[in-house]
Amino acid sequence: MKALTPALYVVATPIGNLQDLGARAAQVLAEADVIACEDTRTSAPLLSHAGARGRRVALHDHNEDRAADALLDEVAAGRVVALISDAGTPLLSDPGFPVVRRAAERGLPVVSVPGPSALLAALCVAGLPTARFFFAGFLPDRPARRLALLDELSALAATLVFYAPAREVPAALAALREGLGDRRAAVCRELTKLHEEVRRGTLAELAAAEHVLLGEAVIVVEGAPEAAADADALEAAVRAGLAAGEPPSALARRLAKEHRVARSSVYERIVALRPRDGGG
Repeated sequence: MKALTPALYVVATPIGNLQDLGARAAQVLAEADVIACEDTRTSAPLLSHAGARGRRVALHDHNEDRAADALLDEVAAGRVVALISDAGTPLLSDPGFPVVRRAAERGLPVVSVPGPSALLAALCVAGLPTARFFFAGFLPDRPARRLALLDELSALAATLVFYAPAREVPAALAALREGLGDRRAAVCRELTKLHEEVRRGTLAELAAAEHVLLGEAVIVVEGAPEAAADADALEAAVRAGLAAGEPPSALARRLAKEHRVARSSVYERIVALRPRDGGG
């Protein structure tokens, strides 16, 4: 392999199985002058495996803005800098974006060294459509933000992909069922590792199942159907719900799931059709 030229190399690393480290990634890690790691202790076994000798620095969510310029100064001085996360491809719900953005602003070269990704690995085995997908990362912790995100995604005609620590999978499945309705899904846990597991079913079935709460998981969920909701049918359902005295917020949530449209658009129809008190 030819010698590396000075640049910021964004290097994908194994998500569990060290044999997934590509030859090009191994060369970059072995020859890099500086290696920016999400956690230097977590990356130590991998770097030892690759024969890495470069200086290791921590680059994580809490310091990446401050550390970016120092790393890029190394590139500007003619050195090879490798950027890795704990596992998989950097920047995908992992640190690195501010560094790459600032490198682009400074006109410094950025080289992608592609490889393992939990996102793509899960899509390959989930058994759901892959022509179009939306990566949503981790669900927000706050219920209001989580509900708002799922409302936004509910009408998207693309397979949805979420990350979750395995211990949070039951709660995540319950939230997805509440926010999206019952859809086909897959829970992919510990991909490429010894205890790899893929479970497929509906969100309701998966939420009712017992899960091993160790490791990391990717949840893949069926998208909304391509066809738009029947406007007349939806309007009739809104009128029927209002006539029955169903509270607007609950009606919007129910019909959004049943018709697979955004809850906000259903609520707008409810407001437009809801009888108003007459004035004098």
